Amino acid sequence: MQPHLSGARSRKGLLCLLAAAALIAAASTRTEAASSAGNTAMNLYISPSGNDSWSGRLANPNRSRTDGPFATLERARDAVRALKRSNGLPKGGVTIHLRAGVYSRASSFTLTEEDSATADSPITYRAYRREKVVLSGGREIGGFTPVTDPAVLERLDPAARGNVLQTDLRAQGISDFGRMTRRGFGQAIVPAGLELFFQDRPMQLARWPNGDEWTKIVAAPAGQEGGKFTYAGDRPSRWKSRDDIWVHGYWTYDWADTYEKVKSLDTAQRMVETEPPHGVYGYSPGKRFYFLNILEELDSPGEWYLDRQSGILYFWSPAPLDQGKTVVSLLEAPLLSLEKTSHITFQGLVLECSRGPGAVIVDGAYNRIAGCTLRNLGTFAVSIGGNHRDYQTAIYNDSTLNRQAGAQNGVLGCDIYQTGDGGILLGGGDRKTLTMGGNYAVNNHIHNYSRWSRTYRAAVTVDGVGNRVAHNLIHDAPHNAILLGGNEHLIEYNEIYRVCLQTGDAGAFYMGRDFTMRGNVIRHNYFHHITRLLEGGGGFVDVMAVYLDDCASGTTVFGNLFYRAGRAAMIGGGRDNTIENNIFVECTPAVHVDGRGLGWAKFWFDGRDSTLMDRLKAVQHDQPPYSLRYPALANILQDDPAVPKGNRILRNVRAGGTWLEMFDNLNDRIVLFENNFTEGDPRFVSLEKRDFRLKPDSPVWKLGFKAIPVEKIGLYKDAYRTALPKRDPLP
Repeated sequence: MQPHLSGARSRKGLLCLLAAAALIAAASTRTEAASSAGNTAMNLYISPSGNDSWSGRLANPNRSRTDGPFATLERARDAVRALKRSNGLPKGGVTIHLRAGVYSRASSFTLTEEDSATADSPITYRAYRREKVVLSGGREIGGFTPVTDPAVLERLDPAARGNVLQTDLRAQGISDFGRMTRRGFGQAIVPAGLELFFQDRPMQLARWPNGDEWTKIVAAPAGQEGGKFTYAGDRPSRWKSRDDIWVHGYWTYDWADTYEKVKSLDTAQRMVETEPPHGVYGYSPGKRFYFLNILEELDSPGEWYLDRQSGILYFWSPAPLDQGKTVVSLLEAPLLSLEKTSHITFQGLVLECSRGPGAVIVDGAYNRIAGCTLRNLGTFAVSIGGNHRDYQTAIYNDSTLNRQAGAQNGVLGCDIYQTGDGGILLGGGDRKTLTMGGNYAVNNHIHNYSRWSRTYRAAVTVDGVGNRVAHNLIHDAPHNAILLGGNEHLIEYNEIYRVCLQTGDAGAFYMGRDFTMRGNVIRHNYFHHITRLLEGGGGFVDVMAVYLDDCASGTTVFGNLFYRAGRAAMIGGGRDNTIENNIFVECTPAVHVDGRGLGWAKFWFDGRDSTLMDRLKAVQHDQPPYSLRYPALANILQDDPAVPKGNRILRNVRAGGTWLEMFDNLNDRIVLFENNFTEGDPRFVSLEKRDFRLKPDSPVWKLGFKAIPVEKIGLYKDAYRTALPKRDPLP
């Protein structure tokens, strides 16, 4: 009888398994096919403890663990695809809830046109009930032990020998270390090599000098373009290995930096030779630089070094390792990739620890990255449209022409910091036809960005036509806050301070070298604390708040507040610009206008440099739509193009500082000045408290001045930003 009973049990067990499978299949079918009515929004769930064979309809596994959330984003995406193929998306759409945890990404999470939704049936990937959900392009590492190899200890600084720990990355399955490469001004954006993060902060690749210090070029014995320079002192003589040493510097200009690989290091002559093409604009005596990627210089807390041959990573932790996670970056592709999608939102997620960008949106419409934190990324946070690999070049040539790049896509209510190459790249619209893009970056807090490439990697880079940058708080960066190319953009209600901290001849807002990029409006922003002292206290670095450089034209600067903002509003040889209804407090000067095309920049008009003329031809400036939209542009070549005509300085208020600089023999017959309040007390509500609203009895009102809506400037609370950041005290 025993075999018979065993067979019965076996058949019974099989029936139970079949029944369970049928239940799972039925649940999966319910997930992937809407009800015939199709009127009810659907919820799906993902969890690190989930299972892709489950239905995804439960936020937690059931007691028998036969059903529960999915395990991966791809499984949820595929479920939505099946839903669309069957009865379509339900009215109200689909929300995919991610439960708390770290979702390690070895590749991009990719959505394409087949994943698109509609306005009535959108798709949202969001953190479940504000749980902490992390999409990580890195991996946590461990196994740190004291350094015992005598050869390594001998190379370390005596102060570091008892503090530096080591771990074997290859033993932890990590063998792709990426590579260091040339990057910086004028270079395409490239993924960072492997980076180390501890306590959610990027650690410093071992360098000399330490911290934010620099050493300087002594001489360039082969000439500026000779690829060699000398340094002072004998510090490099103690470096045993010179195979992969790099230098980073502002080699000739304080607005252009690059990383260069050292080809040879002659410590007897104190001579560095770099690999071609060498430092941007060549090497000039007195300019600043530092060395990096040197084991011997791992001599202070927070520094690290990777021996790429052995796979051993050395680290002087700034705190005990059990007080935080130690993570290395691995993924070079975007964490999120959306191409030709529509009506998709990612909400409340943390995107971090990747060698590349956080999210890339190409074409499509009505997609959003909302309420997310994007940090510790090797390049930038988000790209919408545009050329995210070479966006600096796109700003300054006609690669922005004839490119739609999607519409009504946005970055909304996000926190962005500790990125390698800036924050948001915002393209969209068509410069050839002047078609508006309508993409936006709104209510974002962007700070401490551009940790790798220091120049022209802005918090927001906007190009194309008709995009909006508004209500952002931007601060603490080496160079630009907003970099603009294109037409008809709106820059409004942003607060910007402590930027251009490492650079000179720089602008918090910057655009330039194009007569055709017109119709841009910079209004109701607050620029403050942008001045920077020269080393040794010998005056101020040449930094602007709004920098209309090299014949930038047709821009309106209206209703902004400028406080201690350096050379606040600068017109650098352009035409048809308006500076109106602004308040300047303690700026030096408030306004600058020059006619550089009549002086040092004659080369743009006498045939030596064709840049301005080429850009006029690229848009066919004397034909529609440009000739209709911008009548003053149509006949510019017949109207003394080097003369900065059409600029207007109207109804501005100046308190403290100085009022005006004009160069190149300009006068008020060329530049219109009207109803500006430049002397006396404008009657602020409270200068001491920086309340720059004007009292009812202010004499400024009689000049036609309009109130600036200061209460609307900066971040605001909404569904994506439920709290405002704590503010730094400023002098």
